[in-house]
Amino acid sequence: MRHRRKGRVLGRSPSHQRALLRNLASALFLTERSVEADEPGAPKVAGRIVTTVAKAKEVRPLVERCITIAKRGLAQSQRAGEFAVSAARDTAEWRQWRASDRWRQWAQASAPAVSARRRVIQLLGDKQAARIVFEKVAPRYTERPGGYTRILKLATPRLGDAGPRAILELVGTAPAAQPAPTVKARKSSR
Repeated sequence: MRHRRKGRVLGRSPSHQRALLRNLASALFLTERSVEADEPGAPKVAGRIVTTVAKAKEVRPLVERCITIAKRGLAQSQRAGEFAVSAARDTAEWRQWRASDRWRQWAQASAPAVSARRRVIQLLGDKQAARIVFEKVAPRYTERPGGYTRILKLATPRLGDAGPRAILELVGTAPAAQPAPTVKARKSSR
């Protein structure tokens, strides 16, 4: 019996499942990186990957959790910015700030932001993907309370084993959909 055993096995051991989900989440975030269009391995559409329906449904909570953690971390880092100094490191002004009470306030305010960044790195296992989450993805969703991804099922199955495919994409990054052309109804001559 499978009582209280949530999630799909995906035909893998638990460690292989975690690695698969980390790689899928990292791949989704890495499509947001800035690359040349003719570079090998460049994503066709930013913020979108194609995978099976079951894998997309399993990786979705991980992606949304990472974005939520990053949003909270961004709020903390903005709060810490109030106590920061703009002087270059090891200058007289910086040393004075470093010895002051404002530095302690800055350190206390920025600790949750550092913790959030470390947590996202731990969940994704990729520092570059975590950097993209904090710099590009999370600021986009500051006003959105949740639901950062969408799963679109594809009509054509995967070649080879006919597995059902789906697109996992970040909401708000897809190219604007063209409105469907309106068809005027013809009057019947009956």
